[in-house]
Amino acid sequence: MTGYQVRVAGGEADLEACFAVRKQVFVVEQRVPEEIEYDAYDAGALHVLAVGAEGPLGTGRLLYGPEALARTGGEDIGSLGRLAVTAAARGLGVGAALVRAIEEAARERGLSAVDLHAQTHALGFYERLGYVAYGPEFPDAGIPHRAMRRALAQSTVAGYPERSNWTLLPPDGRLGRVAWHA
Repeated sequence: MTGYQVRVAGGEADLEACFAVRKQVFVVEQRVPEEIEYDAYDAGALHVLAVGAEGPLGTGRLLYGPEALARTGGEDIGSLGRLAVTAAARGLGVGAALVRAIEEAARERGLSAVDLHAQTHALGFYERLGYVAYGPEFPDAGIPHRAMRRALAQSTVAGYPERSNWTLLPPDGRLGRVAWHA
């Protein structure tokens, strides 16, 4: 795999690709019952999709506003969920790129933080991205989870939102073009 693009899902084909990744990861691999994998929140959520030459590689969604309130306790806190990366794309940075894209979408909506419910085996992944676990372990679809939260920094690089993989060009340190590499 040489590269991929992460984007906000736009249109029915992108949404179908998001749902196909979720079905493969959650329903097939993790045996989550299909009837609980898809919920009423999908219709109003912002969905993010990672796509490579091979097709869809990963997805995640952001709930915000009243839809997120019950999960987060605040209308200014988004809820990241349904993060899924295909087996072939794991370990390539796709998951981290999806999380950062969801955080960017949260910032654009004026949110101050992002909450998520992490499967306990993935706690280290989210901790490396700046999330902090809180509260007790709980089951979701029969899988142990922990709640996690990350406060969102606003504009840290020359007026651009925080991204862990910003590269300043040229390499002599002058603030020139800024590129984000996935």
